[in-house]
Amino acid sequence: MGDFAILLQSGYGRGRALWYNLMASLGTVVGGVSAYFALERMNGVLPYVLALAASSFIYVAVADLIPSLHRRTHLSAALQQLAMIAAGIALIVMVNHWAEGMHPDTPETASVISR
Repeated sequence: MGDFAILLQSGYGRGRALWYNLMASLGTVVGGVSAYFALERMNGVLPYVLALAASSFIYVAVADLIPSLHRRTHLSAALQQLAMIAAGIALIVMVNHWAEGMHPDTPETASVISR
């Protein structure tokens, strides 16, 4: 609904705004269904993909909350932000590996869980 209102405020007519909003929503549905079926093949990389997605959402949230990130347009500032995002992803990966080491998947564990 918010996208529709933004399109209307941008000068699009109701029909065109509704069409663009429908196409954007359809893309979301196609992506969701594709991800659902791809999850079986992605078990090995899923934690890393989720870490990337989570860090991207966090960056967007922080960038909106801290407007000074938008004012710093120098290459060094962009590299610093990229390094911090990479550090966040690396931290999530390390915690994931640590957590897997704390709870290894063993046949005994799997048989207890499946009962």
